Amino acid sequence: MSNTARPAPEKTVADPYDVLIVGAGPTGMMAACELLRRGVRVRIVDRALEPSPFPKALLVWPRSIDLFEDLGVLSELRGTGVQINAFSYFSERRRLASFDFPQSLSPLCLPQNETERILRTRLRELGGKVERGVRLLTFDAMDFSGRIDGVDGVTAVLEHSDGRVERTRAAFVIGTDGAGSAVRGQLGSGFSGSTYESAFALVDTEIKGYLPPDQALYYQSAAGALVVVALPGGIYRFFSSMAPGEKVSVEKMQKIVDERGPRGVTLTKPVWESEFRIHARHASDFQLGRVFIAGDAAHVHSPAGGQGLNTGMQDAHNLAWKMAAVLQGRAPSRLLLTYGPERAAVARRVVRDTDLQTRGWMVRGSLAVKARDAAFRTAERTGLFRLYAPVMAGRRLAYPPVRDTQLPGDRSACRLRSRLPGGLGVGAVFPRELATPNGFAGPRAEPPGWTLAVMCRGEGAAWREQVGGLTAAWPEVRAVHLSAGSARPETGCRQQGYYLIRPDGHIAAHGHQGDLDLLRAELTEWLGPVATTG
Repeated sequence: MSNTARPAPEKTVADPYDVLIVGAGPTGMMAACELLRRGVRVRIVDRALEPSPFPKALLVWPRSIDLFEDLGVLSELRGTGVQINAFSYFSERRRLASFDFPQSLSPLCLPQNETERILRTRLRELGGKVERGVRLLTFDAMDFSGRIDGVDGVTAVLEHSDGRVERTRAAFVIGTDGAGSAVRGQLGSGFSGSTYESAFALVDTEIKGYLPPDQALYYQSAAGALVVVALPGGIYRFFSSMAPGEKVSVEKMQKIVDERGPRGVTLTKPVWESEFRIHARHASDFQLGRVFIAGDAAHVHSPAGGQGLNTGMQDAHNLAWKMAAVLQGRAPSRLLLTYGPERAAVARRVVRDTDLQTRGWMVRGSLAVKARDAAFRTAERTGLFRLYAPVMAGRRLAYPPVRDTQLPGDRSACRLRSRLPGGLGVGAVFPRELATPNGFAGPRAEPPGWTLAVMCRGEGAAWREQVGGLTAAWPEVRAVHLSAGSARPETGCRQQGYYLIRPDGHIAAHGHQGDLDLLRAELTEWLGPVATTG
């Protein structure tokens, strides 16, 4: 009789959940939290036996801070993190420029393991938990037609750490399992892009000497780039490019600091060392039928500007409300087809922007260095950074309109304004300065649904009645009446009109008093036609 161990038999389990999330990093847990607070049953698994203890990604930008505020954990986030108030740039140790962030655009520096801890705690409060030591093997009988309504779910084959194999079925699957994503591999999605020739090293350590605790410092030189940023608890991260074949060590990083970094600083008590290559890649498809990918599974890029963790969590935020609406019959399944195009466009932009920043760190030729340095000095002198800071903060994130019915019907100033830098247009986030006081943003027991911000001039009774008569057919839309005069400083719109606002806070459509037919078309597109009785 053979002594060869037999694999544990497959076990079919009851599936008391609607969405299977593969990967329990920040993106996966954000998706789980957003689905749970919308009443969707979730199962989240991760192949690692324990949460990662490593700091990894650091910066949480204001648009992501909004998401933590909506989850009700803003105070813990701010209490744990360090606010970064400026980015300062140097060339061969000579100061080039310093760019200050206003309070509303300042990022928080928070080690990723702390970000995950905050999300994990909120996940438990919402009734969820992470199952560890569970990895995806395959999808059984995967429907490669790409139709959401072609099948009623996805069968996943999972392997547990004890060797047990499980077949389980969910209405949807979200892959948030990192750059080497098993979910992406099962979809057959490409992962195009490039890998930087240089390796990079980082050391997180206590120091002797002084460094500003609220700045990120960028030292650029012919020998390579060095970035220094403060972490909580008196720790500083030193992040540097390395020559091929070099290995990270405290001694090596100290030499780099001595040669091209801040003077008078000694690395004393390291808490983490790592080396890695940087990739700039994005998936060709973010979705196939009922399977979706998000975060590093869908896009990876340079850490320049600290955008990676933020982009992933915003993927999750975009997808979760749509998935909940479809599962609960409050929107047609085609709503989910908007996820891929919206987030892929964001990912391509982030990959491009961070690639440009990284290549700027590493330019070598004298003419290129002079051009780069002149650009930094000009940006400081002219205040150009004020235009780019909202982009880094995520405040300019907008999903371009795809239908004329999303825009005002007249040739108004609103159409022009939406094309200007900083102009509030369709696809942008509706100003939280108006949304939070009126209850459709911020921490609430129930997450916001669809909101129609009705902008009224004077009493506006007739206009309110007109809008109410139209929207009554869609009871899931909550109308909020705002004074056009008081809202104008934030919206820029002078006219009596409306903003149709999605559950994720983005503007789905904007119009004026004569555009109710356009509003009806948009409500039908997003929420489905009104049921008729016959």
